[in-house]
Amino acid sequence: MSNCCDPVSYRRFFNTKEANRRLKNYRKRGLDPMAADIVEYLKTRDIAGAGLLEVGGGVGDLQVELLKAGADRALNVELSDAYESVAEQLAEDEGFADRMTRQFGDFVEVQDELDSADIVVLNRVVCCYPFMERMMNAAVAKADGYLGLVFPRGRWWTKTFFGLGNKYWAIRGWDFRAFVYPPDEIEKVAIDNGFAVRHRSNDLSWQAVVFERVA
Repeated sequence: MSNCCDPVSYRRFFNTKEANRRLKNYRKRGLDPMAADIVEYLKTRDIAGAGLLEVGGGVGDLQVELLKAGADRALNVELSDAYESVAEQLAEDEGFADRMTRQFGDFVEVQDELDSADIVVLNRVVCCYPFMERMMNAAVAKADGYLGLVFPRGRWWTKTFFGLGNKYWAIRGWDFRAFVYPPDEIEKVAIDNGFAVRHRSNDLSWQAVVFERVA
């Protein structure tokens, strides 16, 4: 495991309390708006029988929705094991326990162990990794068809919010940090690797983009 992504730091932030909160929100309100937007776009494409790879998928709510939409199987690569029991319960409740699998580790470090997938999704994941290009290069390498991303918009208020959060976590002695990378630089990695933007949406702070492999 690389020193940049000590799983202990991630478990402090992405903990069991957070897992239960996310599950409660999903059952009450569904997916968060940006994740829902990616799912709704992919529903308009031919994803029947598709394989899904999600990085940092948490409790697996987005995976459940894409399986309902016709995907065949889903793999989640997760750095924190705090979501495990909650994710297993959701998969069981939704009837997808035999079609959802989970693997632990830093996605960048374990990418060579993974098969490629028709769909790869990183929902608010790039902003949690200290080396954007490494994460993006790993993601595009594994995406055979579509790549869905949710990342912060490069606005001053987003940078201010993330900066305050990083100061708070530092005061508490946590090593976890969040990053607001230039959106153009994130997208450039995908485009330079043969992807084209097919869908885009945003809210005040977040942006969702779906790319399709074209070369």
